[in-house]
Amino acid sequence: MHSELIVSTYNNPRSLALCLDSVAMQRVMPDGICIADDGSGPETRAVIDAFAARHPDLALRHLWHEDRGFEKAAILNKAIASSPAELLVFIDGDVMIHPDFVARHLRLTRPGRFSTGSLIRLDAEATASVTPEMVRSGLVFDRGWLRRNRAIRKLSTWLKTRPFPVPVMAALDLVSPVRRALCGANASVWRSDLLAVNGYDETIKYGGEDKHLGVRLNNAGVRGRHLRFSAPLVHLDHPRGYADPDRMRRHKAMIRAARKSGEARTPNGIVKDGEGGRADA
Repeated sequence: MHSELIVSTYNNPRSLALCLDSVAMQRVMPDGICIADDGSGPETRAVIDAFAARHPDLALRHLWHEDRGFEKAAILNKAIASSPAELLVFIDGDVMIHPDFVARHLRLTRPGRFSTGSLIRLDAEATASVTPEMVRSGLVFDRGWLRRNRAIRKLSTWLKTRPFPVPVMAALDLVSPVRRALCGANASVWRSDLLAVNGYDETIKYGGEDKHLGVRLNNAGVRGRHLRFSAPLVHLDHPRGYADPDRMRRHKAMIRAARKSGEARTPNGIVKDGEGGRADA
């Protein structure tokens, strides 16, 4: 099974550098890493080049398109279409992943079954305090540090830190009542399943693109599995100036409509209906 970690990013080079530091600490590495770049400037390119120079053994590719506003769905579709891998693991470039993160996804995800997890969120002050050394030492996953930095405020968040052995946390994953909605910052899907639903709907900008994909995967018979408590991931805070309430209302309506209609394939995905071509080209 060939795997690729797809990291989406846009003009947040500091967070991306911390994210990639956490990727380098994985106990099981993916076969490849793709930086899916939604139009970032040269500072992001410099971060990627520096990471590649420090880790020449890692198969790394940088996929970029021109900045046309928030078009994460479009760059992810390009990453999916061009990937040589069978299994794709997705994270955002503003997260730090636990050393067992990739291994957990590779262990569970199969054709007809996507895996998805959750986030432990840092506030702006805690985010500003994070250093590369803290990522490499694992301090950012330490429950004491997270509690002191206001990231653990309730039981469910404490459980996301994986306080018990993996078999216990895996059992909690199975009984969690939370809807298995796809979280694009913590997900893995078989590439053939993504091609079958034509990837992301590119008419959805910020707000709901991942959930819409997850609903369509469900409609196609691809069921979700939780890694809510067994694949820890810490999210770095950042502004969201691209959020548009009107678009978000539209996208929520699209998600409801997809659930109701049973729609699986989007006409506005990897292949645009009417333009020809193949999703697996």
